[in-house]
Amino acid sequence: MPFASIRIITDNVDDLVAFYERVTGQRAERPAPVFAQFSGPGANLAIAGAATVAMLDGALTPATNRSVFIEFEVADVDVDFAALQLKAEDVVLEPTTMPWGNRSALVRDPDGNVVNLFSKPVGI
Repeated sequence: MPFASIRIITDNVDDLVAFYERVTGQRAERPAPVFAQFSGPGANLAIAGAATVAMLDGALTPATNRSVFIEFEVADVDVDFAALQLKAEDVVLEPTTMPWGNRSALVRDPDGNVVNLFSKPVGI
C-alpha cells in the first residue's frame, strides 16, 4: 500500500501554508481556501481547515499535536534553519549533530507542530 500523505488540520490554513512554503521552497497547490497541498518525492503534506473534518465530531483538534515530527531532508540544515528567521520561542533545537550522525534543527510551525529539518552525514 503506497503512502499518500500527512494532513494537518488547522484553524489557520493561510499561516500554515505560508510557513510550509518557506520550509519547502515551493508554492502550495490551493484547490480551495480551506485546503492546500505540497506534493513532492516521498510524501505529500496536506493542510486543511477544521471545517473539512467537522463531520468527525471532534476526533481531530487543531494545534494539539505533541507526538509527531514532520520531517524534511535538506542539503544544509544550518542554511535552511537560518533562512526561516524564526522567533526564539519557535525553536525547539538549534542545528545539532545527533548521536547517529544526522544534523537536525527542530522548530515549531504556527500551530505548534514540531518540524525536523535534517541532513544525513556525507556518504549515507
